[in-house]
Amino acid sequence: MNIEKHTLLNDFPDHHHTIRHLKMNDNHFAKLFDEYHEIAGEVHAIEESNQPVADEYLETLKKRRVHLKDELFTLVVQKEKTI
Repeated sequence: MNIEKHTLLNDFPDHHHTIRHLKMNDNHFAKLFDEYHEIAGEVHAIEESNQPVADEYLETLKKRRVHLKDELFTLVVQKEKTI
């Protein structure tokens, strides 16, 4: 099965400069960014390999991924307003 990876740079290509700037200069953003990609990678690995996991576990990961993405995008938009 070929499942698309959810990376911030893929999902928000118009904001790649701001994302890279924040990742290098904002520790809070970098921490959330790393957590987002760790979770997204785990979800991707589970879905790609059809690993047997509890539905609740996978749904919890997906909800956390969405929450982090929303938080990261909010930080990106806030930063762009100050530029």
